[in-house]
Amino acid sequence: MPPGMAFLAAITSIVYYHNIETSNFPKLLIALLVYWTLAFITKTIKFVKFCDNNIGPLQLRFCLTGFLVVLYGMLLLVEINVIRVRRYVFFKTPKEVKPPEDLQDLGVRFLQPFVNLLSKGTYWWMNAFIKTAHKKPIDLKAIGKLPIAMRALTNYMRLNEAFESPKNKNTPNPQGSKSIWRALCNAFGRQLVLSSTFRILADLLGFAGPLCISGIVHHVGKGSNNTFRPKTEILGVYFISSQEFLANAYVLAVLLFFALLLQRTFLQASYYVAIETGINLRGAIQTKIYNKIMRLSTSNMSMGEMTSGQICNLVAIDTNQLMWFFFLCPNLWAMPVQIIVGVILLYYLLGISALIGAAVIIVLAPVQYFVATKLSQAQRSTLEYSNERLKKTNEMLRGIKLLKLYAWEHIFHSSVEETRQKEMTSLRAFALYTSISIFMNAAIPIAAVLITFVVHAHLFENADFSPSVAFASLSLFHILVTPLFLLSSVVRSTVKALVSVQKLSEFLSSEEIGEEHDKCAEPRCKDNHSKYQAVPLKVVNRKRPAREDWNNYSSPLRRPVSTTEADDYCVKVTNGFFTWTPEGSPTLSSIDIRIPQGQLTMIVGQVGCGKSSLLLGILGEMQKVSGNVIWNSIPDSETGEDVSPERETAVDSETRKRESVAYASQKPWLLNATVEENITFESPFNTQRYKAVIDACSLQPDIDILPHGDQTQVGERGINLSGGQRQRISVARALYQHTNVVFLDDPFSALDIHLSDHLMQEGILNMLRNDKRTVVLVTHKLQYLPHADWIIAMKDGTIQREGTLKDIQKSESELFEHWKTLMNRQDQDLEKETLIERKAVLDRTNLQRTKNSRETLLQDEEEDEDEIPESDDDDNLSSVLHQRAKMPWRACGKYLSSAGFLLLPLLVLSQLLKHSVMVSIDFWLAQWTYDAIAFKVGPTEKNCSVCEESKFNHSPYTRIFSILCCLGIILCLVTSIAVEWTGLKVAKKLHCFLLNKIILAPMRFFETTPLGSILNRFSADCNTIDQHIPATLECLSRSTLLCLSALAVISYVTPVFLIALVPLAVICYFIQKYFRVASRDLQQLDDSTQLPLLSHFSETVEGLTTIRAFRYESRFKQKLLEYTDSNNIASLFLTAANRWLEVRMEYIGACIVLIAAVASITKSLYDNLSSGLVGLGLTYALMVSNYLNWMVRNLADMELQLGAVKRFNGLMKTEAESDEGLLSPAQIPQNWPDHGEIQIQNLCVRYDSTLKPVLKHVSAHISPGQKIGICGRTGSGKSSFSLAFFRMVDTFEGRIIIDGIDIAKLPLQTLRSRLSIILQDPILFSGTIRFNLDPEKKCTDSMLWEALEIAQLKHVVKALPGGLDAIVTEGGENFSLGQRQLFCLARAFVRKTSIFIMDEATASIDMATENILQKVVMTAFADRTVVTIAHRVHTILNADMVIVMKRGVILEYDKPEVLLEQEDSVFASFVQADK
Repeated sequence: MPPGMAFLAAITSIVYYHNIETSNFPKLLIALLVYWTLAFITKTIKFVKFCDNNIGPLQLRFCLTGFLVVLYGMLLLVEINVIRVRRYVFFKTPKEVKPPEDLQDLGVRFLQPFVNLLSKGTYWWMNAFIKTAHKKPIDLKAIGKLPIAMRALTNYMRLNEAFESPKNKNTPNPQGSKSIWRALCNAFGRQLVLSSTFRILADLLGFAGPLCISGIVHHVGKGSNNTFRPKTEILGVYFISSQEFLANAYVLAVLLFFALLLQRTFLQASYYVAIETGINLRGAIQTKIYNKIMRLSTSNMSMGEMTSGQICNLVAIDTNQLMWFFFLCPNLWAMPVQIIVGVILLYYLLGISALIGAAVIIVLAPVQYFVATKLSQAQRSTLEYSNERLKKTNEMLRGIKLLKLYAWEHIFHSSVEETRQKEMTSLRAFALYTSISIFMNAAIPIAAVLITFVVHAHLFENADFSPSVAFASLSLFHILVTPLFLLSSVVRSTVKALVSVQKLSEFLSSEEIGEEHDKCAEPRCKDNHSKYQAVPLKVVNRKRPAREDWNNYSSPLRRPVSTTEADDYCVKVTNGFFTWTPEGSPTLSSIDIRIPQGQLTMIVGQVGCGKSSLLLGILGEMQKVSGNVIWNSIPDSETGEDVSPERETAVDSETRKRESVAYASQKPWLLNATVEENITFESPFNTQRYKAVIDACSLQPDIDILPHGDQTQVGERGINLSGGQRQRISVARALYQHTNVVFLDDPFSALDIHLSDHLMQEGILNMLRNDKRTVVLVTHKLQYLPHADWIIAMKDGTIQREGTLKDIQKSESELFEHWKTLMNRQDQDLEKETLIERKAVLDRTNLQRTKNSRETLLQDEEEDEDEIPESDDDDNLSSVLHQRAKMPWRACGKYLSSAGFLLLPLLVLSQLLKHSVMVSIDFWLAQWTYDAIAFKVGPTEKNCSVCEESKFNHSPYTRIFSILCCLGIILCLVTSIAVEWTGLKVAKKLHCFLLNKIILAPMRFFETTPLGSILNRFSADCNTIDQHIPATLECLSRSTLLCLSALAVISYVTPVFLIALVPLAVICYFIQKYFRVASRDLQQLDDSTQLPLLSHFSETVEGLTTIRAFRYESRFKQKLLEYTDSNNIASLFLTAANRWLEVRMEYIGACIVLIAAVASITKSLYDNLSSGLVGLGLTYALMVSNYLNWMVRNLADMELQLGAVKRFNGLMKTEAESDEGLLSPAQIPQNWPDHGEIQIQNLCVRYDSTLKPVLKHVSAHISPGQKIGICGRTGSGKSSFSLAFFRMVDTFEGRIIIDGIDIAKLPLQTLRSRLSIILQDPILFSGTIRFNLDPEKKCTDSMLWEALEIAQLKHVVKALPGGLDAIVTEGGENFSLGQRQLFCLARAFVRKTSIFIMDEATASIDMATENILQKVVMTAFADRTVVTIAHRVHTILNADMVIVMKRGVILEYDKPEVLLEQEDSVFASFVQADK
């Protein structure tokens, strides 16, 4: 009764304290103080009484009372300390206790640091979160913010403090590896010690299992029911000794239960602390790397010492390696303790034979390490082949239109398949080593147990070989194997961490840009503020003439530079010598320039003379050898508002450093954000200003084409935009900013003459110069020089001349004349084009009026079409939510069925057989040991003399035991190979199927499916199927079958266990159901938050000069902290969810052990159950607690990974193009089409059966050798017309007959291989020039050279190293756009087909190249039928016939001269507009 009351009192006090704490009413603590004091005094009196009556430590009550005295004393001290520190009671001014700052912030939902100890240990606070996750998907909003102590900034400051501690600062290399390790230990070492302590405690408690099993089986074996019968009576009270108490089987069962609960709680606490520390450390290191990037010297990047890829690897791989090392770090200290204690206990149980068994495990550990090393090597080579395959797949998908039109799919398909074969070879090695690793994990314990028991039975005949010894040893072997298997992982992780820290050290030691000690002149007076402060944005004046007369360069619109303004400079460089590398000679020498304030300065000179370097040198990006860069600071006008008087005085009083400069680099740099965000670039949005900038950069037409207008996400590095669009967005960003200084580095390089002129006029002159902003413009367009207020001419890294155009005309007349001839040449082109443009605008206006009403109608219809899919998406979302809790069994079935009918039964049977044999081994051991102990006990009771004469014969038992163990080892090998073999076969089959499906898919599929989505199937999903699913499948099947076999054994030993199993199974089911949903969402969130973080790093590295020029470092650092925290909070929640599951599963496991123990003890005592079976049941019960959570974790992983198979399946349903023709190859003439006659009869074409027709009842006849021109407005059906020849679109009515054969009857391969086309976008593939011209390898070298000569490329290719075998980089980036188009022409000529189609092939080419093309078509293709779809109408004036199209019908079809004579002809109006 008294202990029961004491227990109730303790529970009541805990609840009471909890309520005081939550209600924040600490004065009530006085009641607890009284309680603990009284409890301590009464227990102390009792303890003293026991001592007086000579009741010592051997008595259980004495021990318990002593323990309670210590416990109550500690609780009393804690209570007094809380009252003293918090000044709760007995103080006049008690401290006001506020909850932590994090808890006041409703955004913080990660409560692990703030909850009480019980909730911390059991993750009780996660219950509500996991329930919510089951109802609606988890997103960043649901997981909230990180607590302050875990934020990247907090941890970075902690790490930085450790770096800057005196100890570290005094070391010779403050950024060296040793210093980094010391700093990491100082910053995060304390948590690691805590984690290691928890781990060691858990490992020591883990040994309670085998010891308790030994005790229980030993007790049961004796067969007596030792219930408590105390013999000692003192003071009228019966006492029981501790030894008697611990000898009772039921007591041991309860102790085992509590030991398991504690052990699992400590183990999960250790994992959690280690992982949390690792995540915090990763955040801190990433922030440190980012801060270093912001100060990184530009020369490191430009000179190739450090690439963007290396830095991204440092962030993506090396920080994760360090995080993993910290996860596994506690094992370094815990493993030796576990191994030593395990070996000692085995020795205690089995003597010398235990050391032999342990030696087997220890000797095989290096083999494990060797296999693990080989495994990582195989993984590396697989990754290399995988990257190569992806590169080829990407190229194939990007050029799929060309491949289909040229019927080259099979060539690229076989190329990808060839690389896949190499990858599969590497994957086979990976699978082999994985299966060896799995096999060793399973086989080593069997081998160790076999050797130990056989040696023990035969060498030590008198030794104790009872069930208690055997099953305790078996459990110990299972415990001992775990750290030795972990050893290989820990050693590998440690080696990787050492390498990562070395890399980190090299990176942190790399050179930084010089701190700005540039002199600053005194700030200028208030009068010269930017116009933005007082005047609203000016309306751009469009009536201003497009070009100022060359001789009129002293226009009144420009401020003349008077001598009084000589000191009115923005930047001044005196005697500047700048270099990229400290060792090399200066890139810029003797630089003496000044850039006038509020005026337009142009920097001109030949390519490579140092114009861009000069800008970067002024911005402080280059290393300054000598000289000064002096910035004449003016008050800040970034906000565009009036500056407050206080701010002004502050500005005037200090000499400021360089202000923010709006800089547009030569190679445009874009953020992975929307077009609007790229232009506003963190500045406040101003609609009027934004529209003006969009107009000045002529971006509106481009924005209209983009799928979501200016809200379209620009891909990484602007991948979904053209070069010109990227350039203009980059310039628009500089124009939009409210900075006083704007640097534009060759903004016209990727723009045509119209766009350049518009940008110069509206953007640079009207927006920037008229607002008195200082503009520095680097350009090759000399026709703009008359606009310049100040010109800097450069030559070979020095300043050739600076001054106004008038100065240069006087002093450098030769240079001036050279410029003038160049400018006149460019000017004439422009004058001509400007006139044409004006006429075209007038004509287009007239045309527009007639078409307007029809246009709006069409637009409305298109909009309606666009709206339809959205409702489908909503339906999809609701069905996805509905499916979240279900396992993807169909995908699982698809995966397993892909293995084939031979492998699947082998896989299932081998697994079942293996586990049956494993159970048989343990059953046989139970029988063997029971018989051995029965033999010993039996004769003793009858006659002692018989005992001496006869000995127990172990041989038959060892023989069967050895056979079973060997069979078990063989089956372990078979199952591990079967799983990996299945994985390989499925991976090969699925990739092959998908590739075949994709390559044969119709063109419409590629137009409607994002390329990234298809590529993801071949990259991430393929990797999951190749490497992850087999391992997870093996783990899942092993843990599930182990659990089932264990439950079956326990149920067999004690059938009553089945009654308790039902509620436990129900609880397990609900826990796994809720966990799987939350785990999947959190895993996806963890992955998705990592991408923006890595993308932010690569973006920053590429745009470093721009960010530093804008002075936006702090904004980008803030963004990084947000991305890092988002990723870390997702990782922490995922960790907490895993711990939540594991704690619950471990507790259920402990309950199973308790129930099994109590049931088997009872059955043994009252039903004579053999002690061998009791040991067997308990050993298996312990195993269940280990494998239950693995089963659920693997189930969750499997569900996530089967998503890849599901997505593969989705793409496999793609229908192929109808390839079969009605004609067999024998029926098609060998040289068809030899004449090139085309008859189009009533042709109706659509892109898809669900869409409207794009060509309506088109009929035409094209004679052999005719040159046909097709023109019409955008969307009139010109391109659809050309695609119809290749059956790339759905022809649902009418037909095309070429040389007497209806093309619908031909096989696609035959049709497409007999025609040629040049597309608008030139496509080249990586490889050689020979491969690009003739991938089918049908032509001789002389034929290829002839084709190159016709395309005017022979001299270009001859000059290249290797000639025809010269390398073409991906996308043909090492050739200009014009050259690429000419290569495409040569490729078409090589095919020598009699029909040749040019689809707007000259749209992206300059006039000179276009003239070459036209000449070639007329001469080289004189005998061929040529169909030209024209972008510029003047290119088809020499055609034999012209077709004018409009909305899918032929409007006009006649000779061009006939159409030109008709005044109302649409063709005539087009020609008029194009003049």
